[in-house]
This record gives sequence, C-alpha cells and structure tokens, in this order.
Amino acid sequence: MTGFGLYIHWPFCAAKCPYCDFNSHVRPAIDEDGWCHAILAEMAYVAALQGDVRPVVETIFFGGGTPSLMRGASVEKILNEAKRLWPWANDVEITLEANPASADASRFADYRAAGINRVSLGLQALNDADLRFLGRLHNLAEAKAALALAFKTFNRVSLDLIYARPGQTVAAWKAELAEALAFGTSHLSLYQLTIEPQTPFAALYQKGKIPIPDDDRAATLYETTQELTSVAGLPAYEVSNHARPGEEARHNLIYWRYGSYAGFGPGAHGRLELGGKRFASACERVPERWMDRVARDGHGFVAWDEIAPPDAAREHLLMNLRLVEGLDLADYRARWNTAPNPTRIADLVEQGLVALEGTQLCVTPTGMLVLNAVIATLVN
Repeated sequence: MTGFGLYIHWPFCAAKCPYCDFNSHVRPAIDEDGWCHAILAEMAYVAALQGDVRPVVETIFFGGGTPSLMRGASVEKILNEAKRLWPWANDVEITLEANPASADASRFADYRAAGINRVSLGLQALNDADLRFLGRLHNLAEAKAALALAFKTFNRVSLDLIYARPGQTVAAWKAELAEALAFGTSHLSLYQLTIEPQTPFAALYQKGKIPIPDDDRAATLYETTQELTSVAGLPAYEVSNHARPGEEARHNLIYWRYGSYAGFGPGAHGRLELGGKRFASACERVPERWMDRVARDGHGFVAWDEIAPPDAAREHLLMNLRLVEGLDLADYRARWNTAPNPTRIADLVEQGLVALEGTQLCVTPTGMLVLNAVIATLVN
C-alpha cells in the first residue's frame, strides 16, 4: 500500500533562515482569505482531473514556509474542502509544521479543533548561541515552552534538530541529543547541516566563515545519532528520521514508498496517477505569480509532465532505499517490469553496503554513510 496524500504549502515566514533553500518568502502583509481561496481552487482543479472515483486520502501535511502563521479558521477551511472533494481514511494523519516563535495556546487549540492531529516543531538547536547562528526567531526557553504546549494540545509531536553545526563536537551533540530524547517526543527529524546553493550560508561558506565538520567527523556524528536514538527506542526508519514503532510520519512514508500525492500552493510538487499513467506536477514558486495563475487558469501549475516508466522506476528506487525497510524487489519488478542489476547488487552485498534477504534489498548502516553512491550504482 503506497497511499495517497495531500500537501499544502504555506510559503510565508516571519524571517528567512540563512541555511534554508525551501520556497519561503517574507511579506509585510498578506490577504490570508485570498490565499486560502486560491488553494481551495487548486484543490478543486486536481480533484476534477481525478474524475468521479477518487483515491482515499490517508495523510495531509501543511508545510512551508511557516504554516503556524496561518489562522485556525484557514486550516479548517482547507480541511473541510479536502473532505468534500476526497474520501478520507478513518485514521487520516494531519500534520502541521510549527515554529516555536509562532506557537501560542489559542492558535494551537484552533488547529486541534480544525482537525490537526500531529505537529512537527522546528526547534533546530538546544542552545541560544546556535539558534542565533541559524537565524531562528526563538530562544531555547521559547522552544521548550512551545514543545510543552504542543504536548498539551496534540497526541503526536515531532521535533526537528540540525546537527554537524560549526564547532560542534561529538560530546556536545551527544549531550544535546540526549536532552532532546528526554523530552519524550515520539518522532525526531535529525538533519546534518548542509550548505545549500544560493543561500546566505553558501556565501559565508565560500569565504571560509562557516567551518562545517569534515567527512570523518560528520560520519561519526551520524553514527552517534543512530546509536543514541536506537537505544532510546526511536530507531531510524529513514536516513534522517527516527520514531517509536508505529509513530513514523505516514505522510513522508508516502513519498519514500513512491505513493501518490497532490501538492498545492506556491512551489508545491506532486506525483499523481491519472488514467494509468504517472505525472509529476510543480506549481509556480513566486507567491504572487502563483496567485495570478490561479485567478487566470484555476490552478498555479507550471509543470504537469508524464513520467516515463523507466524514470519512474528510478525515482522509486532512490526514494525506497532511503528507508531502513528497503526495497521489495518482487513488488518493484511487478510494478515496473525491471529490477536492479543482480551483479551490482552482489558486489554491494560483498562490500557490506547492502543486504539482500529473500526479495528485500536494504542499505546497511555502513551503506547509509555513502547512500548516494549506493543508489548511483544501482540505477546506472
């Protein structure tokens, strides 16, 4: 079961973090009702393309940007329209990303009343100096207050941290991660700091002003992360994501298992099955241009391309191998009428980079350290 989900992109932030290359924008004021109306129009457009028999929605994800800047009433409008347009699973997972700086009790209560049942909180660091370095608007005390409020309001809470920060030692990361694990969240997203092109951090890095850990130190930090989370009962189920069994982010699993999802809002992407074919969709990134397109055409899509089966097979493989569960080769062959080269698989097994048990192909912990190289070997 690969599932079907909806992704809602809210592109606005109170400030742009210097490491971020997501499609996020700072605006002094927005017409929130107008933005919501445009999202509803785009949802209706996609639903009409799917015809009268539409897939069951299993997950909905509000990402950004900073969706926790939205009013609860706006979230409720979008969810009500989603329920009108598609059948829903009984246990639909509905996640909203939140920043501590925009967390307050009444806003969180409104989200819960609207139907949000899972919150992903972007703490990013657990000391004030690194929070300032990362450009975050909250301090540690505010982060902890937001986390306590999230626990009080929602049954499922995830938090994000960024590690491999400049000057961060293994001992310091162990202490910080131990503190994060002690909070008691059921899910952690733990990302190594990467220098993305066209960001302020990229310019500073080129000038030698951001000394990120070398490959050996980064590998040690990664291995430390796997060890501590596993001992705490939140093992990795994907390269950067850890959860108690049964608390995995079901929406993201749709991506990694190569299911179908519709993306709405500026810069949102989707993968949809229509008429037995698979399509890749992408929306206009600039918010104002997206709004103009929706007003003119009923949607903001700038790309709606059929994915040729060989390309879809490659996408499926590279997404699936991010998961600890790996790739079922029998299911993969049944779906795409192809499979990775057995000789290359055998070579990777011999190197200890992948494991093959029956038809299940998994990347080993050692292989995860060089995942891109493993994937490149299997798709070429």
